Amino acid sequence: MNSDLEISVTLFLHFALLSMMAIGGGVLALIPEMLRFVTETHPWMTPQVFVECFTLAQIAPGPNLLFATLVGMQAAGLTGAVAATTALIVPPSILAMASLHFGAKVRWGGWGATIRRAIMPLSIGMVGATAWSLTTMTVHNWAQGLLFAAALGVMVKTRLNPLWLIAAGAGAGAMGWV
Repeated sequence: MNSDLEISVTLFLHFALLSMMAIGGGVLALIPEMLRFVTETHPWMTPQVFVECFTLAQIAPGPNLLFATLVGMQAAGLTGAVAATTALIVPPSILAMASLHFGAKVRWGGWGATIRRAIMPLSIGMVGATAWSLTTMTVHNWAQGLLFAAALGVMVKTRLNPLWLIAAGAGAGAMGWV
C-alpha cells in the first residue's frame, strides 16, 4: 500500500499537470479527469465520495478549487490536501506571472486574439464534459432525471439564485421523492 507521502507526490504531479490546462473554465473543467484519476486509476476513493467532496466545496464559501483540498484529504490526509491544493494554485500562478512579464515586453498583435479564439471552444468543451460527468454520476433514476431537467430549465429561463434550487432538491430528497 502506498504511503500518504507517495500518494501526495502522485496527486501533486498529476494535479499540477492538469492545472496547466484549466483555461477559461477554471479547475471545474478538469473534474472528469480528476475523478477518473482518484477513483479508477488509483482507487483512493469512490465516485460517491468524490461527488460529496465536490458538492461540499461548491456550497461552502470560497474558491471553487477547494474541492481538490477535500479530495487530497480523502486520498492522503493532510499531506494530500496540501499537495492537491498547491498543485492547483502554484503552477498556473507561475505561468500567469511569466505571461504577464513576457506580454508586457512583447507586442502580441493579432496573436492574442487568435489564441483567445482558439482556446474558447476548448474551454466550452471542457466545461461541457464536466457537466456531463457530474450528471451521469448523480442521476440514477427517472425522478432524479426529472428534478435535474426541472432545475436546468429554471436555471436557463430565470435568474433565480441556484441556492434555492439546491434547497428544493434537498427538500425533495428529505421527503423521499428522489
